[in-house]
Amino acid sequence: MRTDDFWAVIDRATAERPASPAEVAERAVADLATRDPEEIVAWGRHLDKVLVASGTEDLWAAAYLINGGCTEEGFDNFRGWLVAHGRKAVAASVQSPDVLAGMPAVRAAAETGAVFEAEEVLTIAARAYEKATGEPLPASEARPRTRPEVSDLWDFDNEDEMMRRLPRLSELFLEPPD
Repeated sequence: MRTDDFWAVIDRATAERPASPAEVAERAVADLATRDPEEIVAWGRHLDKVLVASGTEDLWAAAYLINGGCTEEGFDNFRGWLVAHGRKAVAASVQSPDVLAGMPAVRAAAETGAVFEAEEVLTIAARAYEKATGEPLPASEARPRTRPEVSDLWDFDNEDEMMRRLPRLSELFLEPPD
């Protein structure tokens, strides 16, 4: 599956600004379920490639700041939320995670404490395959590692390092010194 074809599914699912990532996921499942099962499997493999490309330390740090902490599963689900915002949002945040500070929802979260996770986006291919075939999605022979090892991460509680790497997000989410 070509990158453009992968993102076209998300683009159709985000048309007319759906209310939530869950709705984006439901629309994408409905779209993919009408396709050949091999195409659904290929879409899922491409999602893995997007997760590999977005599995950076600094994006994880951004998720940690925004969501008030972030486990491995939480980081995956944060990237699901990001995928639901489309190709440009993913590309920009992978290149410079600090750009997330410009998203209105993220800015609002600094006040409301909203958490951004969308596990349902990560299960689009599996649900579409099951809907199309009545069978579970075939297990991939070897799924790629989609995030750094926790032991290899820098200390996300180090506020000086956080401010250096993610100054705009730090300004929103870190308490100013007394």
